[in-house]
Amino acid sequence: MDGESVRVTRSVVLPLSEVSFRFSRSSGPGGQHAQKSETRVAAVFDVEASTALTDVQKKRVIARAGPVLRAIAQDERSQLRNRELALERLVEQLRGALRVERKRVATKPSAAARERRLEQKRQRSQTKRLRRPPGG
Repeated sequence: MDGESVRVTRSVVLPLSEVSFRFSRSSGPGGQHAQKSETRVAAVFDVEASTALTDVQKKRVIARAGPVLRAIAQDERSQLRNRELALERLVEQLRGALRVERKRVATKPSAAARERRLEQKRQRSQTKRLRRPPGG
């Protein structure tokens, strides 16, 4: 992660100028510090307005995650650390939405696998046969 962009995948580099950050007060306990400082960070990425993604990638992300990606972090007391966490979460969302599922290649079970399956069935049948009451 350098100063002005983040690598999402091998082909996608996200400029930080396309991610907007909003700051607000964090929820939960914390005394005076939490009531005065805006440490909660919301990172927002507008997919449709992005120049980092191709049209095909935009369609894929919108179909899977929607037109706007949001990530919120309020785990740490530091605004800077929460900003990093929110950006990491946003990049993970984008990475997941961009992932292309590979097609499954249908294969046939091997002869040995078929034989093992049939042998297990014979064993199971034998076990159940032995559990039956005699003469019935």
